[in-house]
Amino acid sequence: LLSQFDPDNTGYISTEKFRSLLQRHGSELDPHKLEVLLALADSNSEGRICYQDFVNLMSSKRSNSFRQAILQGNRRLCSRALLDETGLSLPQRLIRHVAYETLPREIDRKWYYDSYTCCPPPWFIITLTIVAFFLYNGVVLDRFVLQVSHPLYLKNALLYHPQLRAQAWRYLTYIFMHAGIEHLGLNVVLQLLVGVPLEMVHGAARISFVYVAGVVAGSLAVSVADMRAPVVGSSGGVYALVSAHLANIVMNWSGMKCQFKLLRMAVALICMSFEFGRAVWLRFHPSAYPPCPHPSFMAHLGGVMVGITLGVIILRNYEQRLQDQTLWWIFLSIYVIFVLFAIFWNIFAYSLLDLKLPPPP
Repeated sequence: LLSQFDPDNTGYISTEKFRSLLQRHGSELDPHKLEVLLALADSNSEGRICYQDFVNLMSSKRSNSFRQAILQGNRRLCSRALLDETGLSLPQRLIRHVAYETLPREIDRKWYYDSYTCCPPPWFIITLTIVAFFLYNGVVLDRFVLQVSHPLYLKNALLYHPQLRAQAWRYLTYIFMHAGIEHLGLNVVLQLLVGVPLEMVHGAARISFVYVAGVVAGSLAVSVADMRAPVVGSSGGVYALVSAHLANIVMNWSGMKCQFKLLRMAVALICMSFEFGRAVWLRFHPSAYPPCPHPSFMAHLGGVMVGITLGVIILRNYEQRLQDQTLWWIFLSIYVIFVLFAIFWNIFAYSLLDLKLPPPP
């Protein structure tokens, strides 16, 4: 339809012709998209509209140029906040709540609210939680209460153990074992309360990357900084997500309109501090299986470092291409360098330092 307004095939049409097109066919468009298109026309100072921007909008895709055009002229778009919408169904109110919990800009909230279809659903975090719970309690332990004094604590193929560090899968699978039901419970609660809304907004690909990067950084941090200790628990991935989310709230404090944001931050920090403090206490508590010590707490710190670097960049750039972000490449390079360093450290340092490691389980 737009091609008749661009006979020379330049890829642009004048804003005047664009407005006439909207007036003629505006009733056929979604009200939210019509509002964005009008804001796009208002914001353009060059007197012309890019055809690709129109295609991006109608196909629910966003380009940097399109987003910048909207941001320059979004007064009309943002004249009515999403919170003022009335008569919403329960699912619509949930989506609106998630938007205000995770996104600092009103334009991003409106865009997310308009385009979110729950297809695909937030499958990654939910599936990971279900697998962790049943694999931990059912398949491996065959019981619902476990402390690190349980005889099966070390005798499985999932946790990371310094004597078995050549088995590469243990750098990931240790997340399915926990040092007690309270350890599992806190991680599951934080994982669901923070991870599911983040995945609904940012998608499984981004959230799974942050989570897995935190998990790997956690086990590698233990292998470098606490070389004699095993590792259990999903705290590395959970802390990466939570710290990224909290850092994003702090960096965009004035734009975050979620209710009780200070209280929610305090509750999250208290839960994290309690779980981290318990891990530190447990690490230095006399072991039930000497000479093997209790699990290390360094995985928590590795997850936090991933969250406030890679995680913040991913959550800050909603629906934007990460490959266009310079800071993303800087932090990604630092992460890759750390992983390579930790791999070489695991290959050479243990023999050079002549450490006395605990016997294999």
